[in-house]
Amino acid sequence: MDRKSKLTLEERKELIEKEIQKKLLQKLVVGAFLAIIIMLSSMNLIPGLSLLSIKIRYIIIFILACPVQIWVGSQFYNGLVVVFKYRTADMNTLVAVGTLSAFIYSTFVTFFPDFFIKFGIEPHIYFDTAAVIIVLILLGRFFEAKSKSRASSAIKKLLKLRALKAIVIRDGKEEEIDVDDVAVGDIILVKPGEKIPVDGAIIEGDSAVNESMATGESIPVDKKSGDEVIGSTINLTGFLKFRATRVGKDTFLSQIIRLVEEAQASKAPIQRLADRVASYFVPVVILIALVTFTVWLIWGPKPSITFALVNFVSVLIIACPCALGLATPTAIIVGTGRGAENGILIKDAPSLELAHRLNIIVFDKTGTLTRGEPEVSEIIVKKGSLINTSEQLLYIAASSELYSEHPLGKAIVKKARDSGLKLKEPQEFISIAGKGIRAKVDDREILKGNLKLMMENKVPLGNLEKEEQKLSEMGLTPVFVSVDNKPAGIIAFADALKNNAKDVVLRLKKLGLEVAMLTGDSRNTALAIGRRAGIDKVISEVLPGKKSEEIKKLQKEKKIVAMVGDGINDAPALAQSDIGIAIGTGTDVAMESSQITLIKGDLYGVLKAIILSRNTVRIIRQNLFWAFFYNIILIPVAAGVLYPFFGILVSPIFAAAAMTFSSISVVSNSLRLRRLSLK
Repeated sequence: MDRKSKLTLEERKELIEKEIQKKLLQKLVVGAFLAIIIMLSSMNLIPGLSLLSIKIRYIIIFILACPVQIWVGSQFYNGLVVVFKYRTADMNTLVAVGTLSAFIYSTFVTFFPDFFIKFGIEPHIYFDTAAVIIVLILLGRFFEAKSKSRASSAIKKLLKLRALKAIVIRDGKEEEIDVDDVAVGDIILVKPGEKIPVDGAIIEGDSAVNESMATGESIPVDKKSGDEVIGSTINLTGFLKFRATRVGKDTFLSQIIRLVEEAQASKAPIQRLADRVASYFVPVVILIALVTFTVWLIWGPKPSITFALVNFVSVLIIACPCALGLATPTAIIVGTGRGAENGILIKDAPSLELAHRLNIIVFDKTGTLTRGEPEVSEIIVKKGSLINTSEQLLYIAASSELYSEHPLGKAIVKKARDSGLKLKEPQEFISIAGKGIRAKVDDREILKGNLKLMMENKVPLGNLEKEEQKLSEMGLTPVFVSVDNKPAGIIAFADALKNNAKDVVLRLKKLGLEVAMLTGDSRNTALAIGRRAGIDKVISEVLPGKKSEEIKKLQKEKKIVAMVGDGINDAPALAQSDIGIAIGTGTDVAMESSQITLIKGDLYGVLKAIILSRNTVRIIRQNLFWAFFYNIILIPVAAGVLYPFFGILVSPIFAAAAMTFSSISVVSNSLRLRRLSLK
């Protein structure tokens, strides 16, 4: 019942988020359409409109501007509430004050033009300026709302991984029940190919279990009586009977879900530079506008009220944050577009901004630095055995595994076929769960498996045991092969590094970043992989549920951390990190928990994302500098400081034109990112 009510709450939350996005999109579409009509009308570019009188034309534009100002821009008026309630200001405040000033002034001009004409001032409207500012800044808000709605998608993906049914044995009878009805202590039967419904301990049976969902490791784990199993992992080869030890919210998958929820909830939003400065900038602008109005009203030439009003509006229009509002969004839009062209999907603006401050990149091992699937790495033939060459050993081993579904068996067959060997069907084939296989090839008895299988069949391994230890210390997975109960050799498997892994690590270091590897592997295996990748900092033997804690430890050291991963077990760490980077060839859950997704699974994408972020932030800083510089220079001019010396006044028309020029310069600067080389 708890799960159903939780799902209902999740669904309700999703509906609310979709409704918010829907309303924003409606406002954006209507606002953009009307803003275009208003601009064309203001420039007298709509056929037939020029035939009307100026007053009628202004009234039509006023009617078109009202929905944009009152309905589309309604959310910005919260900024005015903030000023009075909390005595602070933000970008909303400046948008509201600036656009309302332009709108009210234009409305006064529309209905009382004689007031201005009488004093020799040409009546001019600025409805288009107010409408464009509202629409452009609303566009940024829409993209923000879209990115926030993705936060809960990872939870929904995880919930879909759960097994829905379980076969329990009660009173000696098999009974299929909902997984939510499984109780601790129930005896559960799992057939080959089925999901293990809950966590438990095996009481009967042997099998290989694919735990990649939980651990990220590609090689299946052999399970026998007494071993623990994890809910939602897949039973591959044999029947298993186990006792449920953790159910419901206590299962491994439920803990992963909880960790993802906590990490996403704790991630603080990044305060943009423009917003921080706005808290100081807005009150100063409003104060300057009020001082301008007062000074002109008291000491200005007659008609002082007209001069005071015009200069007051000029200050607010010229300070209106169109350039400020565009400084970040335009660079982000161009930057994210450039990323998409290179197979880098960036979910939100804060992620692109923050990536330039990273000082450590933590890589998951399996499927991220490595290919995530075993391949034959070493073939060692025992001297004096019935097998003389590595080709013969590979032929025997691959033929015995010709129809095997085990990943190690498939890797041997692939290696043999890549080597051009012609394989034969085995005359017999028996899978021995948790140990290996027994087969017959060319009338020879073949045993292939672990040390336990060899010892049970009394195969005298001799120095092969030492070879096995060496291979294990190198981070490889060794498998013994015997022919007619005599040792023939060892085939060792490795989860090979991706071709570009070492080069990517080297180039990241050249950018001044620390590189680490996080894995559940043993210390020796992890160090061996780390050496091959050129990584000095290796964090090994980390349980899946503890990966996010390792990220927290790094963050407590005041490090800004990016986590690169591909598996479900990486989801909490991806969500906890400052920037989660998911390999696109990995699981949906990993991608939903991250802020950046590398669509092609190419590790060079990590490098490109950081280069892109650094350049985007550089462009944003340039945009903000020029936007503020323009305000610092022109606001005093708009206030009339040059009038006593040169008789120069900035009319609202010039203020609007200057604001447009500032916006164009910001957009042009942002477009430079389209030519950025990410190589």
